[in-house]
Amino acid sequence: MTDIRLRHDLINTALALGRLGLNKGTAGNVSVRSGDGYLITPSGVPAEKLAPADLVFMDFDGIVEGRRAPSSEWRFHYDIFASRPELGAVIHTHAPYCTTLAVMGMGIPAFHYMIAVAGGPDIRCAPYATFGTQALCDGAVKAMEDRKACLLAQHGMIAAGASLDLALKLTVEVEDLARIYWQALQIGQPPILDAAEMTRVLEKFKTYGTPQAAGTED
Repeated sequence: MTDIRLRHDLINTALALGRLGLNKGTAGNVSVRSGDGYLITPSGVPAEKLAPADLVFMDFDGIVEGRRAPSSEWRFHYDIFASRPELGAVIHTHAPYCTTLAVMGMGIPAFHYMIAVAGGPDIRCAPYATFGTQALCDGAVKAMEDRKACLLAQHGMIAAGASLDLALKLTVEVEDLARIYWQALQIGQPPILDAAEMTRVLEKFKTYGTPQAAGTED
């Protein structure tokens, strides 16, 4: 396995999801681009029992290599990678607060400016479809248009990024936003930032976290 380092990184990401309380048991799945395809966690194996050889390689011509079957959700990983060349890793979890909102068929509106971290003025919720089906995949890909995260009705959430580290960071941030939104809903309907403000925020996010030019300040 020439991609052994990447396999270890993928396993460490899956383990981190468990430590952070974002996945339990065999729920969820993780993938990362590798060569002319991608590696994905197998079906039905908890993260703590994964070995590098358990990960499944899939390419975009339908070739599957590995001693185990790929995650039942491989379709949306495949379609996200195929349609979004800027994304290098995809994480799917049943994170508690995201899943709580998803059970209600709710997305996350611009109640807080950090919603922009997912790439748009809201985080959409894809309609329900049976797990592992093309219908679920199609809904997820549509909900992810111009976004890096979405919720899946009665199911969970997806987050993606240029790397495993960035996808994991976004997963954590989206779950935290879902938690705060759920808490706010216990008080009442939170006010929503308007489109003009979110346009300003999204523009600022284009340089968020980058080194400042000499002589500039926050």
